[in-house]
Amino acid sequence: MSIRVLLVDDHSVVRQGLQMFLALDPELEVVGEAENGAEALELARKLQPDVILMDLLMPVMDGITAIEAIRREGIESEILAVTSVLEDDVVIRAIRAGATGYLLKDTEANELRRAIKAAADGQVQLSHQVAARLMREIAAPQRPETLSEREVDVLRLLGKGMANKEMASALSIGEKTIKTHVSNILSKLGVQSRTQAALYAARIGLVSSTEIGGPPPSI
Repeated sequence: MSIRVLLVDDHSVVRQGLQMFLALDPELEVVGEAENGAEALELARKLQPDVILMDLLMPVMDGITAIEAIRREGIESEILAVTSVLEDDVVIRAIRAGATGYLLKDTEANELRRAIKAAADGQVQLSHQVAARLMREIAAPQRPETLSEREVDVLRLLGKGMANKEMASALSIGEKTIKTHVSNILSKLGVQSRTQAALYAARIGLVSSTEIGGPPPSI
């Protein structure tokens, strides 16, 4: 089954380029395009894509505001923020809003496709340096509910950057069960994304900042 992707960018030439890149991979299917955050929110509701590529600087509604709105509505799409310049404050705001990860617009096509597949499979991708910075800048969850022993196991593996399939294999349970555990973890911690959960895992010592994910495709 193909990974369903929503493209969000205010420049049609960028969307066309992304469409061409992604069309080369039979595992990826572009199901919609939006030129601003408001359209992105409407299409995310309607299409429920697996992954959203979200530009951050757009008219009407910017990408970070759109990410916040999508998360507020409980839409479970993974969101990759797309930026022209990798600035700490922008990355921090995007992750705080609920983005799973981020890409630079000059990312190579192969790396772009790999990043989309990794996001769809629940893999957190952060460089060690970015993880350490984000741990300092993003506040810990307020009064998180207690996780079960199995949820702690899943959180530890999620923090290490494992994909759903890898976690399922390591714990000898099904991928659907992994997804249920992850959903419960996010709800109990009161966070918006797997990336925030991974940062929490590092904050409480389940993993170290050097273990979180792997280097992001944009670096």
